[in-house]
Amino acid sequence: MINQSPPTIRTRMAPSPTGEMHVGSLATLLKNYAFAKKHHGQFILRIEDTDKAREVPGGVEAIMKIIRAYGLDWDEGPDKPSSSGPFIQSERLQLYQQHAEQLLNERKAYRCFCSKDRLEKLREIQTQNHQPSGYDQHCLKLSEEEINQNLADQKPFVIRLHVPENQTIEFTDVLRGKITFNSSDIDDQVLIKSDGYPTYHLGVVVDDHLMNITHIIRGEEWISSAPKHVILYQAFGWELPVFCHVPVFLNPDGRGKMSKRKGTVSAQSFLDRGYLPQAMLNFLMILGWTPQDQRDLVSLGEYIQEFDLADLHPNSVVFDLQKLDWLNGQYIRQLSDQELLTQLKPFLPSGLSLELLAKILPLIKERLVRLDQIAEFTDFFHKQITVTKEILCPKANLEECAEQLSTILDQLATLTDWSTTNLESSIRQTQSDHAWSKSHFFMLLRLAVTGKKATPPLFETMAVMGKELVLARLQAALTTLST
Repeated sequence: MINQSPPTIRTRMAPSPTGEMHVGSLATLLKNYAFAKKHHGQFILRIEDTDKAREVPGGVEAIMKIIRAYGLDWDEGPDKPSSSGPFIQSERLQLYQQHAEQLLNERKAYRCFCSKDRLEKLREIQTQNHQPSGYDQHCLKLSEEEINQNLADQKPFVIRLHVPENQTIEFTDVLRGKITFNSSDIDDQVLIKSDGYPTYHLGVVVDDHLMNITHIIRGEEWISSAPKHVILYQAFGWELPVFCHVPVFLNPDGRGKMSKRKGTVSAQSFLDRGYLPQAMLNFLMILGWTPQDQRDLVSLGEYIQEFDLADLHPNSVVFDLQKLDWLNGQYIRQLSDQELLTQLKPFLPSGLSLELLAKILPLIKERLVRLDQIAEFTDFFHKQITVTKEILCPKANLEECAEQLSTILDQLATLTDWSTTNLESSIRQTQSDHAWSKSHFFMLLRLAVTGKKATPPLFETMAVMGKELVLARLQAALTTLST
C-alpha cells in the first residue's frame, strides 16, 4: 500500500474592494496567514470584486497596501501569479459560467426568470403570513418549451441552485464540532446573477476548490452560509475543505458585534491613530487565543510557531482598547529614540521641529501609548499657553502665589548653568529657604511654566524649554496674578 503524503496546507483571504478593511477581517487574515506558514503551506490573497455597484475605485490596491502595512504578505495573489490564478474574480467569469452550466445540465440548478416585482410581492405575502422568506421554486416547474421561449425572448434570468428537499446537511467545524442543517430550511440561492456575475456562494466554492484551499478560516457570521456551500460541494462531487468559523469581536463596551456605529474600526484607522503595526498584530493574536505560558507579548514568528486552530476560544471576545493601549506602549518603549523619532514623523504637530522633539522625547517616551499623543504631550513646548488666576491659585492667597513666583523668577534669572541638576538644586533650595508648601509651590510652578497639572518631570522639562521661555512664562503668570 502506497502512503500518500497529506495535501499541502493552503489558506486564503478573499476581501471585497467595497471599502476599507475591517480590523476583524485583518484578524481573520492573520490566522489564515499564520496557519499556512506554520505548516509550510501557502497563503493566497483573492479579490472578490463581483459587487460592481459597491466597488470603490482603487479598492484592490488599498487592500494590498494595508495588508503589507501590517507586515504581512501572500504567496499567491493579484500581483503574484501562479497556475491557480487569476486571483481577481471578475477575471474568472468564464469559470463560473462553466460550472453553472454543468449544474444546469445535471438538473442541479435551473434558470429563474422571475421579475423583481414578483419576488418582492412573494416576500410581502410570506411576511404577512408569518412564513420564512425564500424563493417558492416557481421557475423550477417551467417546461422545456417555456424555458426555450423565455430564452428566445431574451428574458433576463438568474441561475439558482436546486436544493434537495428534507435532507440532512452536516459538516464539522474545528471549534464547534458537528453542525447540522435540514435542506428544507435552505433557500434555492442564486448562483449566477442576471448580469452574468456569480454570487458569493458560487464564486467562493468554485475558487476554493480550483485553488486547492484546504482550510476555510472565516468569521462565524458565515456559519449560516456554510450549508449552502456544502450542498454545492456535494453537487459538484468535490471533497469538503476543513471549516473553522472564528468568533467575532465585541465592541469595547462588550455590547454587540464590533461595528462602525461604535467608532472607527478599519485596519487603517488604527495606524492613523498611532498604533504600531507589530503591536496591533500582537493584540489581534491574543484576542481569542492564549499562548501556553500565558504571556501577553508575542512576536509574529512566535505566533506562527505556536498557533493552532484548535486552541482558539469559541466565544466572542471584547475588543479591549485599554489592553491595546498598554500593548502599544510596551512596543513604543522597545524602540530606540531614533526609531521612535522616525515613527513619529507623520504625527509631528505644526511648529514642533524634529530637533526639539529629539530633546523632548526622553521626557515623554514612558507616557506615550499612541503616536498621535505627541501633539498633546508637547504642545506647551512650542505653543502659547493661557493660565488664569483660578487655575494658578484655586485655593491659596493670590498675594502669596505672586510672591512665590516673583521670588523664583528672580532666582532663576541669575542662573548661568541652565541644566536639570542646577535647576533642581536652585529651585528646591529656594522652596526650602522660604518653607513654602512643597505640593502647593511645585504645582504653582508647573502650572505657570506649562499650563498643565500633569507633565513630564518638571526640572527636565524646564531644562529643555530653555531659560528665555521659562522666564517669559513666569513673568506672564505673575502679571496675570497682579491684574
